[in-house]
Amino acid sequence: MTSAVRSVLEMLALVVRTDRRKMLVAVSLMVAGGATWPALALALRAGIDAAAAHDAARATQAGVLIALCTIGVMMLQHFAYIPYAESAELATITLESELIDLANASTSLRHHEDHEFTERMTVMQKGVGEFHDGILGLMSLVALATSALLTGVVLLFVSPWLLLLPVAAVLPVVAGQRAQVILNRAKERGAAQTRAASELFELATTAAPAKELRLCRLQGEVRRRHADLWDAIGTTLWTAERRAAAITALGQLAFGAAYVGGVLLVLRQTISGRGTVGDVVLVIVLAAQVSQQVNSALDLFRRLQRMAQGMTRLRWLREAVAEPPGAVATTPPPPALRHGIDLEHVSFAYPGTAREILSDVTVHLPAGSTVALVGENGAGKSTLVNLLCRFYETTGGRIVVDGVDLAQVSPQEWRARVAAGFQDFVRFEVLARHCVGLGDLARTDDDAAVADALDRARAEQVVDGLADGLDTQLGRTWTDGSELSGGQWQKLAISRAMMRTSPLLLVLDEPASALDAEAEHDLFDRYAQNAVRVGRETGAVTVLVSHRFSTVQMADTIVVLSQGRVVDHGDHASLLQRGGLYAELYGLQAAAYS
Repeated sequence: MTSAVRSVLEMLALVVRTDRRKMLVAVSLMVAGGATWPALALALRAGIDAAAAHDAARATQAGVLIALCTIGVMMLQHFAYIPYAESAELATITLESELIDLANASTSLRHHEDHEFTERMTVMQKGVGEFHDGILGLMSLVALATSALLTGVVLLFVSPWLLLLPVAAVLPVVAGQRAQVILNRAKERGAAQTRAASELFELATTAAPAKELRLCRLQGEVRRRHADLWDAIGTTLWTAERRAAAITALGQLAFGAAYVGGVLLVLRQTISGRGTVGDVVLVIVLAAQVSQQVNSALDLFRRLQRMAQGMTRLRWLREAVAEPPGAVATTPPPPALRHGIDLEHVSFAYPGTAREILSDVTVHLPAGSTVALVGENGAGKSTLVNLLCRFYETTGGRIVVDGVDLAQVSPQEWRARVAAGFQDFVRFEVLARHCVGLGDLARTDDDAAVADALDRARAEQVVDGLADGLDTQLGRTWTDGSELSGGQWQKLAISRAMMRTSPLLLVLDEPASALDAEAEHDLFDRYAQNAVRVGRETGAVTVLVSHRFSTVQMADTIVVLSQGRVVDHGDHASLLQRGGLYAELYGLQAAAYS
């Protein structure tokens, strides 16, 4: 209960911050709307008593009040909906913005490897709409509280015993709370299966996997697994729903008994001369209102309970990505590299696992040099690149940049001096200009800079082939968007990596997988020329990762990785001469092309 109250207060504060004026108008109208229900019951009593007394003047006055209250019941809350619905939309957008911030708040990618973080973020993404419902429920709660308070006052004047009606109304509320807890726990237990079912649904309904699904005849298998998962989820939820429904029904029955008792009490008072016919009508109407209030309270409670659960998850996510005071390094990177980058006994295991992907890696990457990382799949090449980019911290050893531990360097400032093209590049569905220019945000709209980056990546032909050149909208999700081939998207991604002109670290991590061997060699040749330029200007280290040995042999230093360890390093000629793993892999690939 404490958590629910805290969540409601936090959400209320959020809504107030979005637009105070709209909230003031909405609250005022909701209070007035809540007051009209008991006022209508009082007007009905006055009208009936006046009619019974044959008092035409009082009956007419009561009729006017009944009309006004009826109009208020129908209109006030309707008009209140307009400002508070807008406030709810604004608050929901604010929450979505915070989720974006939380997903990108950590200086590393560690939380993306955390299963619990991923699960809670998924639930939050799917449940943002519940926050909107919860905010609307907050406003309804204002009207409900006003109506319930005034109803209680009126019942007190008729008979103090009638105050047991609102007390009895607590029973279905408590029962509803217990029922919601049961449902929430069932949803939590089924969260992993729900996520798996959603992923299967996306797999079966999106275009990218369609070819392999048909080729491997997997449509039926995906449909069967999707159905099996929802059967399992349905069994869990159905069991919980039955328990919740039984508890809710008991609470409602308890209130029903109190309702009948209240009406019989007033009838007895009227028969004994201690009340009027109007009192009987008043209590029947108010009792019906209390019943409606109870049902509304149950519905609101469900909304607020879901919102409270969401706010609890939101607080957990905030704590999960929060960095301890002083934990984030603030030392700026050097303006240029003089010595280079040293990996000293570096080891690394991804969060939540004990298996080391890298183990005791020690190697020197000289300033101004081009370094190629080679090895079989799973050797640790991409992981090493991730550590150099500060996406993760080492779990053992350290990385030293010109004598300074990279862990002491500001991650944001270091990444500002890193230019990279990755194998799993993003297909930004924006204007072609921006798809490239985003590599250097300050120069996104600088056509000259974008043209230079395209030239360095040998990607001019991609833009030249577009209907509107740099002004072409990319992506098939847009009506007028141009869809590119995999190789074209990849060339634009590499161009994006070329936007930064004075990096300290340049990385190409298997970025040319969609290109043929000749195109990749040409690209790496141009990249090597760029590496010489930036190496001369800033001492930048250029790191290349490629599975084609004809490409990496141009590197100054080739680092050979196997099972997370450096097994050899040197230039192409010396590695061939030594006849180790590099020579073996090179020979196998050369034989395949012969």
